[in-house]
Amino acid sequence: MRIVLHGVRGSTPAPGADFLRVGGSTSCLGVAPMGSAAPTLLLDAGTGLSSVSRSLAGAPFVGDILLTHLHWDHVQGLPFFRAGDRDDAAVRLMLPAQCEASPDRPGSAAELLGRSMSPPHFPIGPDGLRGDWTFDAIAEGSFVAGGCTVTAVEVPHKGGRTFGYRVEADGASLAYLPDHHPAIDPGPGLELARDVDALCHGAMFADSERAIAHAYGHATLGETHRLAQEAGVGRLVLIHHAPSRTDDEIDALARQIPADDPPVSVGREGDVVLG
Repeated sequence: MRIVLHGVRGSTPAPGADFLRVGGSTSCLGVAPMGSAAPTLLLDAGTGLSSVSRSLAGAPFVGDILLTHLHWDHVQGLPFFRAGDRDDAAVRLMLPAQCEASPDRPGSAAELLGRSMSPPHFPIGPDGLRGDWTFDAIAEGSFVAGGCTVTAVEVPHKGGRTFGYRVEADGASLAYLPDHHPAIDPGPGLELARDVDALCHGAMFADSERAIAHAYGHATLGETHRLAQEAGVGRLVLIHHAPSRTDDEIDALARQIPADDPPVSVGREGDVVLG
């Protein structure tokens, strides 16, 4: 299983020279199981989807997209996903069931997504994307997506239902928790991250920013590190970086935690997390 970071910023994209080394695109991670040259599973659909299109070198995307939640930085790349918005693309998009979107209501997932992606907010709705697109509202549990075994668990985060994901294939495992408030309840995050090879976790806030982190439903860096230690992860990868934090500031923030218990790295666009 090969896992590549395509977008590692939170909230908004971060353009400019001070953000080039880490990257300025919002949340997106690509997964390619062994034997697949291209990603078949995408986690979140921020502006990092543009990087996915470039990596496919003119080929369509054929696979699944899992959204952790519906905040803008996790969906704003969808209308601009060139590899998915074409006649020969085939995409199944899954989002956490909530509000009127439920697994037993066909079309309800697209309706919910369309609240932010439709006129007058955007020229087209989800049904305007070309290719074979399906939209599903999913419940917690385990299922197969993109050729991988995925476990979805609801995690604490403010402003709509949010899932964290555990992805397993080819004897490797990853936990993906970009937006997560473990101080409310560490249990779901620990369940997903227990003994994974790599944990990709949000690292938007320093410990000194605890009040604002918790107000927005996020973890501080120290809380993220403690979760990784308690879960016994093989490696902690810091993602969902603050858009106002420069590359140098992100590196300085990461140096505030031990680099080897577990091994810690700053997630950057293009990094291969596993594989």
